[in-house]
Amino acid sequence: MKKLISRVMIALFALLTLASVGLYWGYQSLMSYSQTPLTLTSAQELDLKRGTSFIQLAQVLEQRGVIQDSWKLRVLAKVRPDLTQIRAGLYELTPQDNVISLLEKLTQGREKVFSVTLIEGLTIKEWRAILMQLPKIQWQDGVFNQVLIEHGDMSGQPEGKFYPDTYHYVAGDDIQVIVEQSYLKMQQELQQAWQGRDTRIPLTSPYELLILASIIEKETGKASERTWISAVFTNRLRKNMRLQTDPTVIYGMGDRFNGNITRKDLRERTPYNTYRINGLTPTPIAAPSGASLYAAAHPADVDYLYFVSKNDGSHIFSKTLAEHNRAVDKYQRNR
Repeated sequence: MKKLISRVMIALFALLTLASVGLYWGYQSLMSYSQTPLTLTSAQELDLKRGTSFIQLAQVLEQRGVIQDSWKLRVLAKVRPDLTQIRAGLYELTPQDNVISLLEKLTQGREKVFSVTLIEGLTIKEWRAILMQLPKIQWQDGVFNQVLIEHGDMSGQPEGKFYPDTYHYVAGDDIQVIVEQSYLKMQQELQQAWQGRDTRIPLTSPYELLILASIIEKETGKASERTWISAVFTNRLRKNMRLQTDPTVIYGMGDRFNGNITRKDLRERTPYNTYRINGLTPTPIAAPSGASLYAAAHPADVDYLYFVSKNDGSHIFSKTLAEHNRAVDKYQRNR
């Protein structure tokens, strides 16, 4: 009897050992599967609709050839039930992903991120053309004015009030997500520039600083000259001289501008033609950068009143009209 019991115990121990080995091997095989790279040679998008189940996800991934043996994925879900809490969204699958990193991406909601760069020196009209071409985003007409209204600005004049920068969004976002960020950043940057300004500048409000910064932005071809250009305009404002800057003429012409300014254009009276109006333009003429805001708030300590392009992005600066005319003869009229 004792021998029988002993044999039974040995048999049971052997079975338990085999089972343990089998479980261990199965667990290791499952963990190895979880580290298997996705079968991809380039990035792909995965649009996970609301209500998609984990089993449906496994089927889709196998049908697209991204993974093999989807049954292992379902077994893995039994061991790691937290990996089944997938979230709807548009995701990017990359060759660097493996099974576990993909599931973590889906359960954490790390959707594919898109970006757009709103470039300084461009107008709202030019920005609108860029934004309307963005993929996977909901467009709405009048979004710039809508953002202004929501922040208590009823002017209907959005030009220059949005900050040029790179902004990010995910599929399905409304365009207002980007425009709102741009507006708030400009408000922050403008207030910072105004509060830290040289108090001697002849400007009476942050909005005047914004207008001047936009003109500086359009005239600057070489970053190191930005504060000198600011000084020229500041000095002219102090002396009640007209700014006489071509970008304001161009802005006032609107769609009529064909790449060339004529004498007739310079003589035309528009609200923006600083050859005909005194002081600043009624609104900004483009989106100024942070550097131009700073330059408007901190013009260089120089007494220049004129500058003319050297046709290489830089300028010749002059203190007197006679000096300026000689520079114009050298760099412009001879062209």
